[in-house]
Amino acid sequence: MKSNTNKLLAFCLSGIAAFSMASCAGKPDGIENLIVEEPDEGKVVNLFGPMEKSKPGVDNLSRTAFDRTISIAEDSLGLTVEYRTYTAENYQEKTYDEVILDRVRNDMDDLYLLNPDTIQILGEEGELLDLYTLDNAKNLREIIKTANTVDGKLVAIPQEIVVHGLFINKDMFDQYGLLLPETPEDLLECCRVLKENGIETPIGANRWWLENFVFAIAYADLYNGGHTQEEIEALNKGERKYSDYMRPGFEYLQELIDKGYVDAETAYTYEAIEGEGPDFLAQKTPIVMAYWSAANTETAYGNPGFNMQVIGFPSSRGQMPVVSMTGYGINANAHHLEDTKAVLDIILSDEALQIYAETNQVISPSKNVEVECAPALRPLNDKVQDNVYVLGSNAGMKVEQWGNTCLIVRDLLNGATIDECMAKFDRLQEESLKP
Repeated sequence: MKSNTNKLLAFCLSGIAAFSMASCAGKPDGIENLIVEEPDEGKVVNLFGPMEKSKPGVDNLSRTAFDRTISIAEDSLGLTVEYRTYTAENYQEKTYDEVILDRVRNDMDDLYLLNPDTIQILGEEGELLDLYTLDNAKNLREIIKTANTVDGKLVAIPQEIVVHGLFINKDMFDQYGLLLPETPEDLLECCRVLKENGIETPIGANRWWLENFVFAIAYADLYNGGHTQEEIEALNKGERKYSDYMRPGFEYLQELIDKGYVDAETAYTYEAIEGEGPDFLAQKTPIVMAYWSAANTETAYGNPGFNMQVIGFPSSRGQMPVVSMTGYGINANAHHLEDTKAVLDIILSDEALQIYAETNQVISPSKNVEVECAPALRPLNDKVQDNVYVLGSNAGMKVEQWGNTCLIVRDLLNGATIDECMAKFDRLQEESLKP
């Protein structure tokens, strides 16, 4: 299951920049440094990630925003950040995450863009520097510390908080007199009305993101009930079972499938946005799920042609945003350690994060940085700003969440029983408890 999990987690990369890398590859006989080192002509920090530097005329907001913050660091420190990138042709049999693990363990680079599972693995192995030592760590929102702290060390920090929500065609809801759903029961009623009025499949789904329903239902109380750390410690010690948290969410998904509100067979074959997106934009399907930035991108849902609202997933505590966390981590044995710390500290400064957030219209990891979001995103934004959310990835949990849950949801879509799905969570927890 772990190797398959790696393939899923490319979806979590900052700004969702690495979608195309989930099933890409590497050299089967090991890893080699594909960059030929030039003679030392000045200070250099080596960054490994999914993106090259922007080229003139290339319109990619995530790259532009990141490059601008890197330029601030280069100018301030008088050094160069060299981009070393993952590409399919160079890594024919390895996922991005597998390559990252190899490169960090072999001390091949200084700075890395990491997915949730590699943050957790490398943090537990002691391969990543404790970023609490950075000056700008003091500005971080608590959500970052909760998600990316391993054994008391903050091992990764993102430039944005990636939030997932339900994208709803408000015009269609108004047409049938429906309010935006707050609870799981509310959504079932909305789907019932929509289906009775000729909407064949009220919820457009893909094989990646249905786990958001599970997380919202499973962890609404854990993250918002005032006892988060105590409950996580109980899970990590085996005193409580992940399957007990997960079962209600899986039962809810099964009910959505059984009532025809989600087409499991179709969802199993759909890629994110590419599958269900056309029907949503054509106003055939009134509900889909996606990440925050999809509402800002015209190639996704940034210009739908109807009144769109993005809300949290239904839960016992109302609409619940689901956050998946990535981040930049520093190799604990980085060859250019002090310069790398200085670079990361600058790109995580409020000045740099303000530029990044304004360019990409995203939620900043700094509690001091806020930008105006698209009107469609305000319901989701208000919840996150009020610290109402659940984490779909948490490096402090011994069982990796995002990828494993996605895989087990896919088993459900493919006909597995709920008991079979829960047994997989139990096995994962048993493995995590082994010395």
